[in-house]
Amino acid sequence: MELNVLNKKGKKLSKIKVDNSIFGLTPNKDAVHRAVLSEMANSRQGTHSTKSRGMVRGGGKKPWKQKGRGVARAGTNRSPIWRGGGTVFGPEPHKYEYNLPKKIKRLARKSVLSQKIKDKKLVVIDDFDIKEIKTKYICQFLQELKIDGKILFLSSDIDENLFLSLRNIPNVALLKAISASTYDLLDCDFILIDKKGLELLNEGLAVK
Repeated sequence: MELNVLNKKGKKLSKIKVDNSIFGLTPNKDAVHRAVLSEMANSRQGTHSTKSRGMVRGGGKKPWKQKGRGVARAGTNRSPIWRGGGTVFGPEPHKYEYNLPKKIKRLARKSVLSQKIKDKKLVVIDDFDIKEIKTKYICQFLQELKIDGKILFLSSDIDENLFLSLRNIPNVALLKAISASTYDLLDCDFILIDKKGLELLNEGLAVK
């Protein structure tokens, strides 16, 4: 499979050959679903916590005598049925990790990339190099390409000028091509990737 390589003004410069088994396969929705679930679950901190009856401070004294008052007996004012008492079966810190085999993770990323190419939502740019930090330049660049919405820049390396130029633009993100997750690739309207980044992605996902 060959993809067009454009310059910063949206004009075709050349073509680049990529592996058809990565960018031209039939998307596997189940793999994508499982990969997104895994990534979202692994991103959860799991630090939520509540105090049980034994953890709440105070309540050592019996509120009133056992018999003779005509009310229910009580041994502590930190009982779960009292205001200020402990919590019964409340959330405790734990992990939400949901790990997947590497082959499934790789298949999910291939599926999303293949779907993006099929929908013409992936654009290959010759390079992202810019000489100065200028947000206006990035805005003009996107206008030349005639794309809008949520845009993900995938670069072979994070260039400081590029990062500083696009960090204040809404719905625009920058990531290393080889480290973009399934959720990152899925959660955008357009993917802009430089030629070197595409080559790295092609090599990285081709590993069996």
